[in-house]
Amino acid sequence: MSGPVSAPRLRIAVIGPGGIGSTFAFRLAGAGHDVTVVARGARLETLRGDRAVVTTTGERAAVRVADRLDTGTPWDLVLVTVLAAEADILLPDLAESAAHAIMFMFNTFRPLDHFRDAVGAQRTVFGFPSVVAGIRDGRLSSEILHRLPTTVSDQGWADVFSDAGIPAATHPDMQSWLRTHAAFIVPVLLAGLRAHRAGRGIDRREAVALARALREGLRLVRQLGDHITPRPIGTAGRLPVPVVAALLWSATRIPAFVRTSSVAPQDEPATLIDEMNSVAPQGTPALLAVRPEWAAA
Repeated sequence: MSGPVSAPRLRIAVIGPGGIGSTFAFRLAGAGHDVTVVARGARLETLRGDRAVVTTTGERAAVRVADRLDTGTPWDLVLVTVLAAEADILLPDLAESAAHAIMFMFNTFRPLDHFRDAVGAQRTVFGFPSVVAGIRDGRLSSEILHRLPTTVSDQGWADVFSDAGIPAATHPDMQSWLRTHAAFIVPVLLAGLRAHRAGRGIDRREAVALARALREGLRLVRQLGDHITPRPIGTAGRLPVPVVAALLWSATRIPAFVRTSSVAPQDEPATLIDEMNSVAPQGTPALLAVRPEWAAA
């Protein structure tokens, strides 16, 4: 798989300019790249009016705006930041696209071969953003987590992102990385979301249920033949349930943790639980037991 051409100005399309996509569009455009954002609905109208990604502090990065991907343009990169299920709808256009590289950047437990097979392994890249972001009244609010670099499968694009102010690193096995992350983050995120919704920390019964879900998710990663990565997460999976429960209980008493969790997509934990359950040979009873009640079945 080859990285980007060595040019000072790259032609990049960003599909899905929510908080994550808008952060990358803002930074890449600010670094001098030719960025087109592909949007729909109210976000499309806002971007068309502004002709820029605008932050809550008034900073602007000029971008082009479109309501669908131009498949005839030889994009250096098409960055897909919609949910995995929404990416399925885009696969015919992505397969037809003349893009040199297509990066899928989302949280998923699904096998990645599905996406490689659809658009071609030689131009498929995967990534996960280390960014906390959201759109408020059409304006971008984002924080780049510099201590936890964005992870991608191609060094060339890691360099492009890093040069644009989004520190990035590579990992050779993104399926194991993404599956480990999903199994770990679902209980952690649910702890924060439940605390945010209730206006208080989770109780010990909730903490124990989430700790059991975390252990079950990591066990599933191993069962499917993937590797727990990075290794410290594997250590968390081997801790006794009461210890993990105590950590989750304590975290929901930390305002910064709850605040960070609150900006995550509300339906993401349920989507990931459903993905894990769908590939688990014996199902995932502990994960299904904590599937959020606010998500549709």
